[in-house]
Amino acid sequence: MMSTAANPIDATLIGTVPATGWIEPLSERRLSVRTDDRLEIHDREAFLAGTPSPTQSLRLPAHSAATPLPDGGLVVAEGTRIRALDPDGSTRWELAHAPWHGGQWNPRPPGAPAASPDGGLVSVVVPTLADGDTPAALVYDDPPRHRYARDALLLIDTASGQVRARRPIGAVASDVTQRWHPDGSLLALSCWTAWYSWSTWWIEPRRDGLHIRGGTTMREVIDFLPVTSRVLTLRRAEAIAHNDDRDELASHDVSADDPAGLLDLGELAVDPDNDEFTGAYLLDTAHVLVTGRVYLPGRPAAVRHWLCDTATLLPLGRVRYPVPVGAEATPLGDGSWLTRDRERLHHWALP
Repeated sequence: MMSTAANPIDATLIGTVPATGWIEPLSERRLSVRTDDRLEIHDREAFLAGTPSPTQSLRLPAHSAATPLPDGGLVVAEGTRIRALDPDGSTRWELAHAPWHGGQWNPRPPGAPAASPDGGLVSVVVPTLADGDTPAALVYDDPPRHRYARDALLLIDTASGQVRARRPIGAVASDVTQRWHPDGSLLALSCWTAWYSWSTWWIEPRRDGLHIRGGTTMREVIDFLPVTSRVLTLRRAEAIAHNDDRDELASHDVSADDPAGLLDLGELAVDPDNDEFTGAYLLDTAHVLVTGRVYLPGRPAAVRHWLCDTATLLPLGRVRYPVPVGAEATPLGDGSWLTRDRERLHHWALP
């Protein structure tokens, strides 16, 4: 009997536009386009129709990571500081911190700040230098060789720059992913540390600080499931420890230790020992898009996408496209998504 993972699902091509940068949806009406030195805000409908006309354009420092705010401002993370910019590009506030670890030249943040749904708060991870007898990791940034303590998670007021809460986290991170629950009640934070993989926490902001409700390891947060307190995560095979070389899609209840749902992505693989899974993307309340590469004998690696059921995580089938697609996708929040093919972005919907 054929597995449902092999069932063909034909994606519907809505349109194609030039790929001018990294796209991020901001709302039903806006999206951002980031290039190496600039961030633009576009009307979403006009951009996807191929007639882009930015409503806002701000120049950014090299190697920075920026997050747009609902009021038109930005929060920008740089190598040694965090800044908030007003819509005209002027600095609203600035907060200095230790240089990011991993390199003397051009230290860069491992991820962007994350604004709460109402835009009033922003969460950001910052490095901390060790002093005295504090346990530390020696990072070879050649020279100087800094001794780093655990990174810290800050919760900052976007209007004033006041640090509302600060909490050390168990990571010296070189990659960071953050997702807020749509109602602002929870923050999911994932940090990747060399030789330790991902550490992920569910964090509840309260008046008296940041409270960790639970978490998981070896898995990166994908997103919160709509209208629930469950969160999706993705585990990629890393072979860091014995017998951990596997890929999994999981859903978690933030009040429980064990995953509420689990899919061994080896079920989708042609060759589980060699095929790899690169991403998972929440399309809507019913569908998760999983992307990866399969290695067929005697042929170049092929990109494939699959659909899974959001509630059960069971595979629904493999997505078929009429044109080439890459291994990354950008969900737009309405069930449609974007893929990249060299210098083009394709806009897709389910049949």
